[in-house]
Amino acid sequence: MTLAITDLTVRYGARTALDRITCTLPTSGFVGLLGPNGSGKSTLLRAILDWQAPASGSVRLDGRAVADQRARFAYLPQRDGLDLDFPATVELVVQLGRFPRLGWWRGFSASDHAAVETALDELGLTGLRRRPLAELSGGQRQRVLLARAQAQGADVVLLDEPLTGLDATSRADLLDRLAEWGEKGRLVLAVLHDLDAVRSHCSQALLLDTRLVAAGPPVEVCSAARLTEAYGRAVA
Repeated sequence: MTLAITDLTVRYGARTALDRITCTLPTSGFVGLLGPNGSGKSTLLRAILDWQAPASGSVRLDGRAVADQRARFAYLPQRDGLDLDFPATVELVVQLGRFPRLGWWRGFSASDHAAVETALDELGLTGLRRRPLAELSGGQRQRVLLARAQAQGADVVLLDEPLTGLDATSRADLLDRLAEWGEKGRLVLAVLHDLDAVRSHCSQALLLDTRLVAAGPPVEVCSAARLTEAYGRAVA
């Protein structure tokens, strides 16, 4: 499996949000996406998902357009983007992960129910299945969204600032799970601001400043010279 980003440029009016990004992400692993505010990190996720039309370039998974294989992608938004007023239980949110594979007419099968049960069990949510999402802690909500991606069977999981607002225990648990997913064959791409988390848990990293500053092992991407180039100042 390869996710190839080729000459990707995205503009919002006269402003260039991404400038000719070209890279091939690894077949599996936990990739940290770094860069200063306004560097295009969230825009890159949207462009990969085919939610943002590029001015030029392409994103292809195994040589095919993303639009032809959406079920292989899962997205976890920023916590501020979650609608906690929607009266959804943990179980319902996880069940929604199966919908990209159902099509318009097919109902839930035994295999769909089994996928949901497995996801709830693996993420430690079986006892919370009837709880409304709004009643959960930040760490529990992130586990629900991971369970939704697990139930979906996504090959590529994109996360936008998943550590925001989590306590130290929840952060460590989430990072361990994402690293484990990468080790088991998924491609996990997450917007992160914690350089120590990238260094300790990620197998690869991308550093953006509208253009691609660096890509590769975290020890190389997070070097003082590269970080200063992207951020315009020394970053620890």
